[in-house]
Amino acid sequence: MLKITDLQKHFGSFQALNHLNLEIAKGELFGFVGPNGAGKTTTMKIISGLMRADGGEVVIDGINALKDSRKLKEKIGYMPDFFGVYDNLKAYEYLEFYASVYGILGRDARELCNNLLDLVNLSDKADTYVDSLSRGMKQRLCLARSLVHNPELLILDEPASGLDPRARFEMKEILRNLCSMGKTILISSHILPELAEMCSSIGIIEHGSMVACGSVEDIQNTLKTSNPVIIKVTDTKGLDDAILLLKENPEVQSISVQELTLSVVLKEEGDASRAEAALLSSLVSSHVPVRSFYREEGNLESLFMQITAEQEP
Repeated sequence: MLKITDLQKHFGSFQALNHLNLEIAKGELFGFVGPNGAGKTTTMKIISGLMRADGGEVVIDGINALKDSRKLKEKIGYMPDFFGVYDNLKAYEYLEFYASVYGILGRDARELCNNLLDLVNLSDKADTYVDSLSRGMKQRLCLARSLVHNPELLILDEPASGLDPRARFEMKEILRNLCSMGKTILISSHILPELAEMCSSIGIIEHGSMVACGSVEDIQNTLKTSNPVIIKVTDTKGLDDAILLLKENPEVQSISVQELTLSVVLKEEGDASRAEAALLSSLVSSHVPVRSFYREEGNLESLFMQITAEQEP
């Protein structure tokens, strides 16, 4: 659906995008992650035809976005991080106004707007003035606005920004529903655990370049990230015995201790599963009272911190 190749953008001497590459398949819910100033919003504005690139190529469903932006706009729904609403309009009037921009009028417009309000769970607010809506409701209304022309690709810049937990949950469920309807979604957010939970793939951008892309598990494998093995013992003697044994193990890179729990990082050589099994076997055969033994799960936040730290100039 979306393929970006060597995308470049300069603002004076500052290089906002540095040969950025990205590919998103049709029907995918793709999370776009990066520190402030990394180039996320710039990339989204270029994709949406709101900003000119200085080089590279953006192709959306076979259309060159940089050369045929007019035709492209039929396929894209864009929700910026900061948006305006018309406070003196009711919710359905607000959507009907945008429907008229696309030539949808009268009964067709009213039917479309009713369907969109139902989709974003605002049917009961159709006759409510926009300025009376909560922030979460305004966010959902603006999402409905971006769907007026039934686009194939949705570009959402921080759609959950400033929302309370319930409003974020509602937004997340709506996005999942849209994805099940066949929409392709590119979403940027700083709420990393929620992105990891709902997105099929993640892209991490830093200094205008894509530094990691794929599922959280794929990114871990690519980076050969070694999550620690967590070992819990039953008493202090067992803790002391475990520490002595681990210090003698050539596969152990580092050990940290908190109460009766050890966090052990193994060297990234060979078969990780085999090294874990050998470590557990050595503890048991030495009569260390192991209460639990497991590999700590990776998460998007830890990956993000590791990757962006490695990219610091």
